[in-house]
Amino acid sequence: MDTADDGTRTARSLAEWLGEVRFAELSAEKATARIIDAIADWGASLGWRVYRRAPSVFPLPPPLKGNSVLDVACARPGAPPIAIEVDRLDRPRTVDKLLAEAAAGRVAIWVRWGAGPFTPPPMPVHMVTRPAARKSGAWHTVAELPPPRHSAAPIEPADPEELPLGTDGD
Repeated sequence: MDTADDGTRTARSLAEWLGEVRFAELSAEKATARIIDAIADWGASLGWRVYRRAPSVFPLPPPLKGNSVLDVACARPGAPPIAIEVDRLDRPRTVDKLLAEAAAGRVAIWVRWGAGPFTPPPMPVHMVTRPAARKSGAWHTVAELPPPRHSAAPIEPADPEELPLGTDGD
């Protein structure tokens, strides 16, 4: 299986799933948690094993010892594992971590959410975005729905005799 093509299809699938995620009046931490929950639900809906805070191949920065963790990882039968990071901010360390995951044979996806603009990471890291806006100190998903369709039928004036009587003594 071609990892680059698989990563593109996988990122598209995740983008469609996250397009349905809605939230309002959430802190940045709770919005991130909502997105991580949705990613875990997406992986589970596809029958994959889903791991939160999964070990990464990328080492922690000094003076810490050990390896970093991924927000979500998915194991798929017959396909490369998926390594997913979720960020509102542009973090170079996240790109480095996902590049290390890709070099280890995983499909690397960076989920960026917020107001943007979002600078695309270098390939083979795929980016999925979820627009959101900050209003009154809380985060809300940006409505991307088209305006409702209106009837094309002409509006006919009402017969004055059928109008209800006013309350001012008419």
